[in-house]
Amino acid sequence: MADRKTYGEGCLAAHALDLVGDRWALLIARELMLGPKRFGLIRAGLPGIATNMLARRLEEMEEAGLLTHRTLPAPANAPVYELTAHGLGLRPVLLALCQWGVGVPGHDHRLPISPTSLMLSMESMLRPGPVKTLHAGFDMGAEIFSTTLTGAGMHTRRSDRPKGEAIFRGPANAMAIAVYGPAPLAQLVAQGLIGFDGNEALGQAVIDRFRLGPPG
Repeated sequence: MADRKTYGEGCLAAHALDLVGDRWALLIARELMLGPKRFGLIRAGLPGIATNMLARRLEEMEEAGLLTHRTLPAPANAPVYELTAHGLGLRPVLLALCQWGVGVPGHDHRLPISPTSLMLSMESMLRPGPVKTLHAGFDMGAEIFSTTLTGAGMHTRRSDRPKGEAIFRGPANAMAIAVYGPAPLAQLVAQGLIGFDGNEALGQAVIDRFRLGPPG
């Protein structure tokens, strides 16, 4: 960390940017926000980063105390990267950036979006809804999530298989169209954009909870 650039200020915001202000650092944290990942899966979620740059940023973030590198217990025995408590503390920062960014012109929804980034954007775009709790699963191939929606919040976790009363299946960019677009779920399923298992009315109630726009 000694050779890293610093703003050289006592400002707390400058101190925070000393740690996560380098290119890719916040997006690496984003990719680990919903659970530990192997190097290859992190790389898959960041198609614009070079392998050596990712390795360097991971090393720097580990030195800064934002993540750890460990090996999963048997039978997986796989090396993974995982955010520390300090790293997980960036969650509200990422959600606030989503809420700020959606109101700034120039966003191109056709560019690649990773499964994890979609789930976090959904958390930031969640609107208040019925008190009834809904459970939904999102299967996006390499990454699968199970989500619990309450009247005021959303809890998402990575899982081995999608769990819930409504199961959505498809790549992340297609899933974003289904979640944020105006077309009804039944039409999207009929067109083959995404797959769906469960009661379609319930599935529609799930995606109706999200609106791409500033809060309020």
